Amino acid sequence: MADDDFGTSESTYKIGAKKTAAELAQLDANDESLRKWKESLGLKAGGAGTGSSDPRNVVLLSIAMETAGRSDVVIDLSSTAAIEALKDQVMTIKEGAEYRLKVRFLVNHDVVSGLKYMHVVKRKGIKVDKQEEMLGSYGPNAQPYEKKFPLEEAPSGMIARGHYNVRSRFIDDDGHIHLEWNWSFDIKKDWD
Repeated sequence: MADDDFGTSESTYKIGAKKTAAELAQLDANDESLRKWKESLGLKAGGAGTGSSDPRNVVLLSIAMETAGRSDVVIDLSSTAAIEALKDQVMTIKEGAEYRLKVRFLVNHDVVSGLKYMHVVKRKGIKVDKQEEMLGSYGPNAQPYEKKFPLEEAPSGMIARGHYNVRSRFIDDDGHIHLEWNWSFDIKKDWD
């Protein structure tokens, strides 16, 4: 799939200078509302980072499909080997089923601003869907964050059934791609 699948457009918005979590925690220390906002991101005066030895700031652990009455279908994103294995796995989605995606991730060292999930779905090489879901801004935390996406309905009918290829990406406001991978799914009459 081509790099222009995501169609990221140039913005006139200028991002400010990057600051570490410790620097952000010290800014405007006497402003009560900013102090509360920073604490909601996990920034406390004097503290920064999780102490993780992993050099990645954002570590994607998994993305899962949640469907009522069924166990979650979990895609492991925690290692390079797990992501490579996705090329040989196909997820089945029942036509017309309501589902939602949910993602689990860690933020290790600095605040990640404007983290979002994007994917492009193709069938027989033709783009049939593009989704962009804003996850938000997060501070360093030793415990994983979990974000659930809005409920969706799988397409249905004879024409919708078949094999689909997906290219997914997690990117932040700074344009840093934290993870990008390919996977696939089949829409079938039943779950299989």
